[in-house]
Amino acid sequence: MENRSRLDFPKLKDAKTAYFDSAATSLKPSVVIDAIDDYYRRISANIHRGVYDEAYEATRLYEEAREAAASFIGAQTEEIVFTRGATSALNFVASAYGAAHLKEGDEIVLSELEHHSLLLPFQAAAAKAKAKLVYVPLNASGRITAEAVESVLTKRTKIVALAMLTNVFGYRAPIEAIAPLVHARGAVLVVDAAQAALHQKIDVSTLGCDFLAFSGHKMLGPTGIGVLYGKKAILETLEPLEYGGDMNDRVGKFVSEWKDSPFRFEAGTMPIAEAIGLAAAIRYIRQTGIETIEHDTTRLYRYTFALLKKIDGVTIYNADSEAGIVAFNLDRVHPHDAASFYAEQGVAVRAGHHCAQLVMQWLGIEASLRASIAFYNSYSECDRLVEATKEAVRFFQRVGF
Repeated sequence: MENRSRLDFPKLKDAKTAYFDSAATSLKPSVVIDAIDDYYRRISANIHRGVYDEAYEATRLYEEAREAAASFIGAQTEEIVFTRGATSALNFVASAYGAAHLKEGDEIVLSELEHHSLLLPFQAAAAKAKAKLVYVPLNASGRITAEAVESVLTKRTKIVALAMLTNVFGYRAPIEAIAPLVHARGAVLVVDAAQAALHQKIDVSTLGCDFLAFSGHKMLGPTGIGVLYGKKAILETLEPLEYGGDMNDRVGKFVSEWKDSPFRFEAGTMPIAEAIGLAAAIRYIRQTGIETIEHDTTRLYRYTFALLKKIDGVTIYNADSEAGIVAFNLDRVHPHDAASFYAEQGVAVRAGHHCAQLVMQWLGIEASLRASIAFYNSYSECDRLVEATKEAVRFFQRVGF
């Protein structure tokens, strides 16, 4: 039986391409597109400035989006900062918190599984402070364990930054077990939840993290909007990284004062339509049910994984993904050549290092294919992926690869 949720996504109407790149960016349901369109057609005003009706409405919807994001992850409203994406949110933490708390000889704990959006900002923060980067050892399957994290924590550890769900393997880190270990060392825990937001329920109080970031576009929302959660007591101690309109309380010739968090961190005209679209995405996810989304994604993933695993000439690098991701290669075929073949068959998969070059190095390869399955995919699309894989293996073997 095909997934009725497909009817909610205009991109899937009479689609010629079977889309398996949702880990890069998800498709958008009509309610999200309509919410953005409504803002531009009916309101199209700035926030926090005007007293006319449209400005008031824009401000109300923007702040309701903040409330929706807070509720979505179990946070307080004042703990939610809107950014242009998870990347800018993680850069903010690395720069603002790093500048205030890192010094020479301190340690930042990362893993080889991390997306460059998490890895590179903390590399830069470490270099600036002359701090040390420490990597959590992975087990044989490429997973992080709480015991492995504990083995690298020291009295010099100041920051531990990890993904909740990784973007190549789709593995979940045991954040709830890691958090108390980190806090016992007096360090803070930063969580990249960009992949997790559409797949698993997030509650920051249960996770125990100090910062958490996710993007709208990976969870059915628009591009250009992200969310940074930070514990209120920590955010209030941080200085802004950007300065401009609407983040200031009082401006003098030589000294100025900033608004309270989160407003001090939202300088200039913010992504208003995008925030409204994000709120619509959150409402859609809640109406559908995160458990339903996870269940439908998992059943499609298991169906596809079982069929792909039977194909000779295919190497799969992960199993039991919690995010519907299959990382694989066709034997002796460069993934970009393979991806081009898939595209000719009307199947969209990702090829490359997936902004996670350390994962590729850990695997001992240059790049891989990645098929990321979402709840709005169908069994017939999964069959197309499998048949395209079989045909690709036959084709490349025939031409001498």
